[in-house]
Amino acid sequence: MTVERIFIVQAEGGPQFECESVAVVAGSGIEGDRYFGRHDEPGRNISLIEAEELEAFMRDHGRPNDVSVSRRNLVTRGVRLNELVGREFAVGDVKLRGVELCEPCLGLGSALASPDLPAPAVVARLLHRAGLRADVLTSGVIARGASVTKSA
Repeated sequence: MTVERIFIVQAEGGPQFECESVAVVAGSGIEGDRYFGRHDEPGRNISLIEAEELEAFMRDHGRPNDVSVSRRNLVTRGVRLNELVGREFAVGDVKLRGVELCEPCLGLGSALASPDLPAPAVVARLLHRAGLRADVLTSGVIARGASVTKSA
């Protein structure tokens, strides 16, 4: 159960950047990310998605295997994120709390749409599979390869 890839977007609609590690601040999120310090909705601090769900979608629909298209911050492998809603867990030494599922939006649907699979069908296919929104409980650094562990 690890972090396989890390991404940030510095401005709304801006380009996405891949990182080897990111600094996170309790209650504020990832330094340099567009959602840093925003408190308009719970769970905006950090978003996660399962590599396996993205890979299955790409395979099933003949798409190139590009997990960055999700625009989530952390791409994980080997952990069922839906099980972390309402629970505390750790990514490396950083403690997080799963707030809610990060349901697919029309932006994600449009990014994955094709002539044979319109955006609404993409959204429907990824419903309850598009990741997790979480709050950062402790400050620290999250690096590629960090373990994801459930709290007892």
